[in-house]
Amino acid sequence: MENNTTTQSIYGEHKPALENTMNDILAHIKEIRVQMNAQLGMDPVEHCLGRIKSEESMREKCRRNNFPETTQSALEDIFDAIGIRIVCAFVDDVYTIRDCIVNSGKYEIIREKDYIRHSKPNGYRSYHMILRAGGYFAEIQLRTISMDTWAALEHHLKYKKQIGSRQALIVSELKRCADELASTDLSMQTIRDMIFQLNECE
Repeated sequence: MENNTTTQSIYGEHKPALENTMNDILAHIKEIRVQMNAQLGMDPVEHCLGRIKSEESMREKCRRNNFPETTQSALEDIFDAIGIRIVCAFVDDVYTIRDCIVNSGKYEIIREKDYIRHSKPNGYRSYHMILRAGGYFAEIQLRTISMDTWAALEHHLKYKKQIGSRQALIVSELKRCADELASTDLSMQTIRDMIFQLNECE
């Protein structure tokens, strides 16, 4: 792929194709939601968002990873030019949607990381997938409402100021909050399972 000068888009002429690929993925996720809604009687997804990484963010990521600020770096060396976030009501729905994506045959699955069963040290939880669609990479993040709320709040706190010597305490408190929310997720999942079982018995 061609190089760029800093006055040109780092995506070169690929921005429209990236947007089309993102929209195709979002349309597929909508199909999955419709199918699951028919099965469960409810939409399993609270919300679903897609974005093309901004020029500034992509260039900054290239610099951070010691890649040249070129179209090749943006589209071949970095895997999240397209980003999709799927926020589900319940933990089981995260894995069901993951399975639907993987088993659809529409994508080449490059990498998966399960930060739900194996959370990060600070408590971050989410299911990450890197896939290739239409010749472009996309990162899919699946998480519950609780996980999404924690991640959003942690992001606001993290960049306010340097926390210095109190970092360990703050990370510990963030982890505690994340664990409490994870426990709530499991309790809510149990309640939903009980309701489904009762409905099946009636």
